[in-house]
Amino acid sequence: MSKTTIKISGMSCEHCVRRVTEALSKLPGVKNVQVDLSSGTAIFEKPENLSFEEIARAIEEAGYRVERA
Repeated sequence: MSKTTIKISGMSCEHCVRRVTEALSKLPGVKNVQVDLSSGTAIFEKPENLSFEEIARAIEEAGYRVERA
């Protein structure tokens, strides 16, 4: 497991936070999801074999954008 932080844009309320939290929590092996509206970040633990692309796809399918470095 590795702790991961990603920047998300497009969130404007607690409903957005719930949607992103649910989208990440449904990914296999993802744990301890914390989405912060004010900083626009999500911090979570993920298995090593889960790719950034899979994470980004789940967030984008929920209607938000992942800010890529």
